[in-house]
Amino acid sequence: MSGSFYRLTDKGLVIHLRVTPNAGLDRVEGVEVRDDGQAVLRLRVKAVPDKGKANQAVMALVADALGIAKGKVSLIAGETARLKTLSVEGDGPLLAGRLDKLRRLP
Repeated sequence: MSGSFYRLTDKGLVIHLRVTPNAGLDRVEGVEVRDDGQAVLRLRVKAVPDKGKANQAVMALVADALGIAKGKVSLIAGETARLKTLSVEGDGPLLAGRLDKLRRLP
């Protein structure tokens, strides 16, 4: 799977992430293309990977970055992995535009 780190769906979009938990701060670091060609959005969260705390922090960070409610973001794959897939409900093209701005972060 190569190309974009997200794809539009009929309900919004799906985002592929690579998460570093237990980091010094919560932040979006931009897009990384992995060795297998898959593009992922890199995130760091302060939360520890214990009892879903890091996953909750990831969903909150993505919701905040997109300017939407936390309830619109759900984890659909990667509960215990660094590579995660999120589903985001809403206006797909509008959300995609916001994600494209995150792509260019330093």
